[in-house]
Amino acid sequence: MRLRQILCVHRDRSLPPLPTKVDLVVVGAGVVGLAHAVEAHARGLSVLVVDAAPRPSGATVRRGGHVAVTTQASTALACALASRERWLKLGRDAGFGVRECGSVVVARHPDELAVLDDLVAARAGDAVALDGRSVAERTAVPDALGGVFLPLDLRVEPAAALTAVADWLGSHPQAHVAWGTAAQTFDAGSGCTLVRTARGEVVARRVVVAVGHDVGQLFWEVGATVERRRRQLLHVEPPTPGDPGAGARLTTGPVVVGPTTFLRDGAYAASRAVGVVQDRWRSTRPDVLEHDVHLTLCAQPDGSLVVGDGRMPAGPGRSEAVDHVLLREAAELLGVERLAVRSRWSAPELVRTAAAERDPFVVTEPLPGVRTVTVTDGLATTTALGLAPRVVDALF
Repeated sequence: MRLRQILCVHRDRSLPPLPTKVDLVVVGAGVVGLAHAVEAHARGLSVLVVDAAPRPSGATVRRGGHVAVTTQASTALACALASRERWLKLGRDAGFGVRECGSVVVARHPDELAVLDDLVAARAGDAVALDGRSVAERTAVPDALGGVFLPLDLRVEPAAALTAVADWLGSHPQAHVAWGTAAQTFDAGSGCTLVRTARGEVVARRVVVAVGHDVGQLFWEVGATVERRRRQLLHVEPPTPGDPGAGARLTTGPVVVGPTTFLRDGAYAASRAVGVVQDRWRSTRPDVLEHDVHLTLCAQPDGSLVVGDGRMPAGPGRSEAVDHVLLREAAELLGVERLAVRSRWSAPELVRTAAAERDPFVVTEPLPGVRTVTVTDGLATTTALGLAPRVVDALF
């Protein structure tokens, strides 16, 4: 018998009892956990989702909600394409908004434009080349040399979307979502697993553990394969560009992505021009590389922007230097003198400890019938709904 334990939550006896037996227990009600629960429910399986938090509060809800489909590569691209269709269906079924707004990746230098030309060639039809005027017409970026429009990309509001999915899932007779309920131990037996929670015991045919950066608290050997980092984000006041109509285009238009995405997303890896861009930044903007900046601008309904993101250094507090670079890069992209900050926060992110591993998915079987599912590199929103069918296929 092997037992694993995480933080216990005192049982609230006023809550309804949990089911005593289900086909699948999912630990974690973030986007990865809910993706697996939704997939199992669609196959007619009984499902219980447990989460120690009272409502969605993990890494996904702290990000901008950009589903970046086209710039992924290999397995991540296949999962992103499948996720896109599932996001759209879930939006209809669960009643939350999914914006088919696409995204625009902006180039302001010839070497950046060369990278985007390679992307257009590699993603024929799914990446549309834009000149500078077309970029300005679609976004609030006034002086771009060019760019690409990625029509497959989506935008969701993460907290509202995950809450709606959980509520919709829990409204079905064979599906249960138990908030404020921590998983405590797993006792794997013959063909099933006894899951002990803060609200009682449940027998499950299979178990999926999708607790993100907390996976090491349950299974230390899995936690050792990933490294926890944090990314800094900002919420800024609506910008005031010189063009009066630019603000409206930013609010209703595509997600705006800066060229720093070249160093992060897999689709750019084949372009030799990426190295040229990186060499130029080393001499002209070394802080962009130092802080691993990935510039995205996600407009809110009131015209304000979520600006992300940069790597927070190790230590107890956030870095003013990272915030400075994010604000500088965003203001320059928008052609404004400065941006006023409404709020600042950070989001956890996992990366593989083995740098050579480019696959963002860490799926393990620490106990018979138990899978841990971890999505690294901040790609959970983009890929989890497409990854889940593969994991459920293997489980059942």
